[in-house]
Amino acid sequence: MAAPCRRMASRPLFQFLTCFSRTAVGNTGFRQFSTASVCRATLQVKNVTERASSPWTLMAAVCLQRLPVITADGSPIEQEFKNMLLQMEMEKSVMSDHELRLLDDAERLRRKQSADYDSDEEEDHGKQDILLGQDLEDAWEQKLHRFQPAPRARADVDEDLTSAQRCLADLLVLLAEQQVGDEKLWLLPQTQWQEGETLRQTAERALASLPAGFKATFLGNAPCGVYKYKLPKAVRTESSVGTKVFFFKAILSDSAPPKAPNAPLLWVKKSELQQYLKPAYMMKVDRFILAV
Repeated sequence: MAAPCRRMASRPLFQFLTCFSRTAVGNTGFRQFSTASVCRATLQVKNVTERASSPWTLMAAVCLQRLPVITADGSPIEQEFKNMLLQMEMEKSVMSDHELRLLDDAERLRRKQSADYDSDEEEDHGKQDILLGQDLEDAWEQKLHRFQPAPRARADVDEDLTSAQRCLADLLVLLAEQQVGDEKLWLLPQTQWQEGETLRQTAERALASLPAGFKATFLGNAPCGVYKYKLPKAVRTESSVGTKVFFFKAILSDSAPPKAPNAPLLWVKKSELQQYLKPAYMMKVDRFILAV
């Protein structure tokens, strides 16, 4: 009797529970042990305990971007390369129908001005008024001079930081003025995480809480960056050490978003972010904002 007990005591607890679940006792009305259920329950308790005891406050922020609407102006080297390609294309291309028509009109005029011109030889144009290709070019040139393209830069709109229609050739990022402690700071729109929601849902709620009501498309469920800071030592406790902010990217899907005149919102270019964001915060944000 001692030998079987000694062998049973030397077995790991996991094997003991497994063997016990296969005994005849488990088939006589007793509920069998499930090792998977025990593991899942242990992990759930552990996660709840860690989440409840975490000294960090979790927040989610949305990096709402308005993509460029028009193409940017080319640099001098890009303009020079473009002109070279146009010149090469013109030299290697064949004549168009309009160019062939110009040559044909010039040849007909030369024949009409010659002394031995015979109008009967003009079978196709003998009884019709001739509209030369040069006349068409003159009409097209006049139409081109009357055309006024829309301006690429509008000083009144480009200087309005609250308008999403400024700087159409640049990428814009939305900033919101928010209360942090005793001061107001310009930040990416953010809000605190609540129990039962994902971080992306928190970021969506942060965007929906803005007074303008923007329509946006979020790019994925994973955050693109994180920023954390500790509270001052005077107010820091064991249960509240600091805050972690997780950033999510989103693209503005409304070409003409509504404008809230009194809302503390700004649309700024990447080069203008350093004027509003603090250096430590700016260093984290600059990593995932790509100027296109």
